[in-house]
Amino acid sequence: MSNISINNAIPENALERQLYFIEKCKEHVAQLKKELNRPLLCCTQTFGCQMNARDSEKLLGILEEIGYTPTDSEEADIVVYNTCTVRENANLRVYGRLGQLSKIKEKNPHMVIALCGCMMQEPDVVEKIRKSYKFVDVIFGTFNIFKIAELLYTHWQQAGQIIDIWDSTKDVVEELPTQRKFPFKSGVNIMYGCNNFCSYCIVPYVRGREKSREPKEIVREIERLVDDGVKEVMLLGQNVNSYGNTFEEPFSFAQLLREIEKIDGLERIRFMTPHPKDFSDDLIEVMRTSKKVCNHIHLPLQSGSSRILKLMNRKYTKEHYLELVDKIRDRLPDVSITTDIIVGFPGETEEDFEDTLDVVRKVKYDSAYTFIYSKRTGTPAAKMENQVPEDVVKDRFNRLLATINEVSHTISARYEGQSAKALVECINDHDSSLVTGRLTNNMLVHFPGDESLIGNIVDVKLTECKGFYYMGEML
Repeated sequence: MSNISINNAIPENALERQLYFIEKCKEHVAQLKKELNRPLLCCTQTFGCQMNARDSEKLLGILEEIGYTPTDSEEADIVVYNTCTVRENANLRVYGRLGQLSKIKEKNPHMVIALCGCMMQEPDVVEKIRKSYKFVDVIFGTFNIFKIAELLYTHWQQAGQIIDIWDSTKDVVEELPTQRKFPFKSGVNIMYGCNNFCSYCIVPYVRGREKSREPKEIVREIERLVDDGVKEVMLLGQNVNSYGNTFEEPFSFAQLLREIEKIDGLERIRFMTPHPKDFSDDLIEVMRTSKKVCNHIHLPLQSGSSRILKLMNRKYTKEHYLELVDKIRDRLPDVSITTDIIVGFPGETEEDFEDTLDVVRKVKYDSAYTFIYSKRTGTPAAKMENQVPEDVVKDRFNRLLATINEVSHTISARYEGQSAKALVECINDHDSSLVTGRLTNNMLVHFPGDESLIGNIVDVKLTECKGFYYMGEML
């Protein structure tokens, strides 16, 4: 094969261009299969958030389209790490895994190792991989996930390391093949990037500024998903509340929900993640009147101390957060509220931490994702003084968990004895006589059933609350 040159045969349109390279890759993979007399295997590993998980479905869809067979084993012909960089130890995990991959690659000269995602948006990371991990074949970022076929083909042509990192993009190519983890539900990106610049977070630096997708594009994508059997969608963005703010004619997230609600055949709508600073009354009203938006709000707190929230650059206070929760509970009395909380942010005092416990007790979260503060190089918080001693952080973290468990068990048990609708997702991991379903409030319920129920929404009696999940029986 000769080196690629851009000529009239390669379309300029972003979608058509990638379809062109998918066909070129198909030819290469088919030839290699013939030479090796075996199937070619691909393995994608996802680190990080649900947006990364959605991106990995796109990567896998393209790899399958060009002829690879998916496997969970990293002893594959192509391994793609879709990386996260929210915490520094996520980077260390990737470096460690790369060391193992290099040994596998020594045994398989046809193996391709590709790295993409947020970690690759950091210039010093890319430089380190370029110098110290020369066996990595393809490196790309968050803005050009859709380009994997073109990058693979370029690598095969040039027989060298390909690095293609974009700072931003105008192209959002969503129409390429996707391999969903669940045939009956799917994530849908409604926006990219973040404008919030929380002082502990690297995301705005690696994901770029906010860019919302056009409402018609989103609706068309969901209509195609519904035609393909999807019953539930999760609308994804770093801050879905600010959806549409960048349009010339503002189009709010609440308006988008109203449009999506009209799609025939779609039964459930979820979203992740809203920001407390701009959670609108209009959004609460849409949730109150909607028959499809799920009865669950993930409302990150991060800290219950107004002083710490200011240092975090969260742009709300403890009082504002509690007022918002009261407003939500007043209009959506049965809503499930979950949250994120960081313990040990620089300068956090015992009084600050007690404020966090106070909010947990007052809000009565159904569950919470709790994190010990992780210093992230490149963020303002990493340079702050008064880093909290490790033993103090661990003690507070354990006290927080105990408080959350106490509150959550009581609040979650309020549904015991009631009936509810559950979307059956899978056979239970621990007992094959049971299936696992997800309620509209995002809690799981395990009940007797078989795989014929998977993908169906069924009525279930919630017989016993086990803390963060229910045991039940189908009605």
